[in-house]
Amino acid sequence: MNKLLLSLLVLLLAAGCTERININLDNSYIRLVVDGGITTDSLQRSVTLSKSASYFYNQPPPMVSQAMVILTDGSFLDTLKEELPASPGKYTLDSNFRGVIGKTYNLIVKLPEAIGDFTEYASSCKIMKVPRLDSIHAEFNPNMGKNGFWLVKIYAMEPGDEMNFYMLKYYRNSVLISDSIQKWTTSDDKYFNGSYINGLTAFYINNNHPWETLHPGDTLMVQMSGITNEYYNFIQQVQQAGYQIPFFSGPPANVEGNISNRGVGFFTAYSNSFAKLVIPKHNP
Repeated sequence: MNKLLLSLLVLLLAAGCTERININLDNSYIRLVVDGGITTDSLQRSVTLSKSASYFYNQPPPMVSQAMVILTDGSFLDTLKEELPASPGKYTLDSNFRGVIGKTYNLIVKLPEAIGDFTEYASSCKIMKVPRLDSIHAEFNPNMGKNGFWLVKIYAMEPGDEMNFYMLKYYRNSVLISDSIQKWTTSDDKYFNGSYINGLTAFYINNNHPWETLHPGDTLMVQMSGITNEYYNFIQQVQQAGYQIPFFSGPPANVEGNISNRGVGFFTAYSNSFAKLVIPKHNP
């Protein structure tokens, strides 16, 4: 009986010390979020517009519809079309569009109503060159981790005329496995500038993850992209901050994009090179 009375007393004291706390979140810093870009092939040719949301916003980000999105390189001008009704807020170029290495592309966004006190935003990005991938190689190391790792290596001649920056992704059976920014590999050419890239390990694939690993008979494809220094820094910052694209809320650290008027995100343009490999049947 004494123990029961003591327990009731503790509960009453705890209840008496409980006070409702209302947290007033400041949503006055809503920003336009830009995600997407163009490439030298048809792999990427769209831009998605949304609004930033508060930290506790537990729904998909509000999309920005009915905007005018224009792409120009100074000699041509094209308007991206919104994918309605399937994908509000996603604006796409014609399927025949191809970016050109060496050109700088300018993106202009005009909104039907202001976000963050602005109705017009702009960005620009130059398409850098990329080495042609000669080949790729995948080898299995059973001594790494619990169930082993696949090491994916690349072979290419690096041009060596200037400091270059690269981004790498991989596909399994035509499905992008590097499907988030945290899974992308980036590198500069500091240690192989002007040299042959002779088996540089681009990916360490955990065989313990069935949704990512490789199997005999799979077709592995590596995409190598030539990116700008600014986009390289952006990816590095996002990976260190620990959040993904598209942006669902404010980042835990300031990440510098290339959108004017305090917009968030990055409009990018880059070149691509690809190489394929069929995983041999005799491998695990």
